[in-house]
Amino acid sequence: MEKIKLIETASDNAFILLQEGSKKPVTRNLTPGIQVYGEKLITIANVEYRFWDPFRSKLAAIMLKGSSVSIKKESAILYLGAANGTTASHVSDIASEGVVFAVEFSPRAMHDLIRVSIPRMNLIPILSDAMRPESYKNMVTLVDVIYQDVAQREQAVIALRNAKLFLKTDGILVLMIKSRSIDSTGEPEDVIDNEVKKLGGFFKVMELIELEPFHSDHVAVVAQRV
Repeated sequence: MEKIKLIETASDNAFILLQEGSKKPVTRNLTPGIQVYGEKLITIANVEYRFWDPFRSKLAAIMLKGSSVSIKKESAILYLGAANGTTASHVSDIASEGVVFAVEFSPRAMHDLIRVSIPRMNLIPILSDAMRPESYKNMVTLVDVIYQDVAQREQAVIALRNAKLFLKTDGILVLMIKSRSIDSTGEPEDVIDNEVKKLGGFFKVMELIELEPFHSDHVAVVAQRV
């Protein structure tokens, strides 16, 4: 019989599944029987889990790499750049007793995000521009975590504007920096370093994680509000 083992991560409801010598991220499915993007489902000890593709989700990639990011089941999360809801659905699994405020600018992507949110009572889609957090300040509470994955130039500025309005003291920022979205001609290392420096004074950087081989020219910044 095939041996399967679940290893806990720093986040609730998120695990690394050991299967046939491979390591695969999974989350405990908040909506059993429902797939979001065609992902495989697996049942272990009468609990259903969803496979979480690290090539499609940067958060899955850093968890697979052993990040210390800790999202609790009761956490309130502000997700900036939720797109079609692939990663947002897994964050919804993790924060099963909390809330995920999912901000997305594209109306087309929002259509999919709304579909994903219908069976997930803790996932709240918000059609807005993450650069203008004042536009949704009446819809979002103080949060424990900001997760940001946006393809805009001023990525650190966006994180700071949202953190000043919504992130609790000692709250965590998980910022996915896409160097090519900021400066397509500069060296990725220099571009990323400049963005990280902008966080100084407001955040204490805890981790810098390169996302190779899953995502090129990307670095995840894990920082705590001070």
